Amino acid sequence: MKDRFTIRLQNRLALTYTVFISGALAALAVAINLFTALSFNALIKENINRKSEEIVRVIEGLYSPMRSRFERLSVEAIGMSFVHEGYIVSVHDAKGNSVWNARSCNMQQCFEAINSIAFRMEGQFRLKGELQKQVYPVYYDGKSIGAVTIETYGPFFYSETETRFLRSINRLLLVAGLILALLSAGIALIISKSIAEPILKAAQAARAIATVHSDGTKLQRFRIRIPDEYKTRELQDLSRSINGLAFELEEGERRQKQLSTDIAHELRTPLTCLQGNVEAMIDGVYEPDKEHLLSCHEEILRLIRLVEDLDTLTGFEWDRVKLNKTTFDLAKLVQVTAEQFGAALYEKGITLDLNLRESPIEADYDRLKQVFMNLFSNALKYTDSGTIKVCIEKGVHQWDTIISDSGMGIPESEIPYIFERFYRTDKSRSRSTGGSGIGLAIAAAIVSAHGGTIHVESVGAENGSNGAIFRVAL
Repeated sequence: MKDRFTIRLQNRLALTYTVFISGALAALAVAINLFTALSFNALIKENINRKSEEIVRVIEGLYSPMRSRFERLSVEAIGMSFVHEGYIVSVHDAKGNSVWNARSCNMQQCFEAINSIAFRMEGQFRLKGELQKQVYPVYYDGKSIGAVTIETYGPFFYSETETRFLRSINRLLLVAGLILALLSAGIALIISKSIAEPILKAAQAARAIATVHSDGTKLQRFRIRIPDEYKTRELQDLSRSINGLAFELEEGERRQKQLSTDIAHELRTPLTCLQGNVEAMIDGVYEPDKEHLLSCHEEILRLIRLVEDLDTLTGFEWDRVKLNKTTFDLAKLVQVTAEQFGAALYEKGITLDLNLRESPIEADYDRLKQVFMNLFSNALKYTDSGTIKVCIEKGVHQWDTIISDSGMGIPESEIPYIFERFYRTDKSRSRSTGGSGIGLAIAAAIVSAHGGTIHVESVGAENGSNGAIFRVAL
């Protein structure tokens, strides 16, 4: 039921971006409108004051000093022209007598002019006002000659020209807002698509990897790869993580099949020998003497060792093995282990170089001996001549034991897998030596159980020098 109410990420992002940008644009438009209105209104008030002063100056110029009075006809003509602009003018002489009054001269025209302004301001701009009166004294040569009274719709009003200007500004803002809203919606869709598509591809790839096909084509689904060259780091990391997961699963599947092949081979070889010897003795080809029975016994022991190694490795991997820790000198353990390979080293003409120091440690003696037995055996197996060097250094926690050889080396591409069970860098050589292929895996499991690390520090097979270096940190 919850899936009904879910929304695609792309749609959610597009909707979020669109709402946010549209809201921001609306807020910006309102702010611009308010700012424009405030600035425009201040300008209008200033213009009204300037116009009123201009009217006063004009009427002042209509005073005749010879007759000591205003030219009434001229005042009337000028006054009526200002009525059309929203200015109701009346003029009085110095004694307070009315020279001319727009209201008494043409009341209907004044009424229509004021009503037109009021309708415009209240109906279109929602600005209520009322007539405001301002009296301006008039002087000639420093002597008062009367006064001009000007009535206007206040606190301010817009002329028809100014009204058209404001309408055009509002239309412009509306059109610009609509265009920007459409652009923001388009940009939001593009951005959301660029974010959602990689996530969708990653989800589809993950589902495809997790899908179990009826024909068992696991490797095929693990070969899925998605584009990972994105400019956004998080999307790039997500895509590369999916590709890395698919690669690791593909490699794991391949190694699992290789593991099955290796186990079959390890079991087949001694079983084939046993079968051949037993059948030969049954058929009378061989006598069931001590020599042939010992050969069968060796193959049985080989099988037992393989099973025991697998059991040991599984026990460490599942934390079923309890460590019997004691305090001892790691250097003496390494020396004793190395001396056990003295005859094999001598036979191959390999020099052993020990550089040890007193290194007390609390660990499982037998298990650590098994680690170094496996590492020495590995170094001896792949070294035909030269030197095997062993040294102990003070490590970050306790001690680092470094074992290096001058053998065939390990290719760089093989390093991540050499501690996996049954993994071989040279299958033909390792099988010829009779190893089970899990010695390094057991060594890594034991070291890990002690809280340490083991890894190949450097290799030389691909950089001009031979040999491998193993570092055991405990």
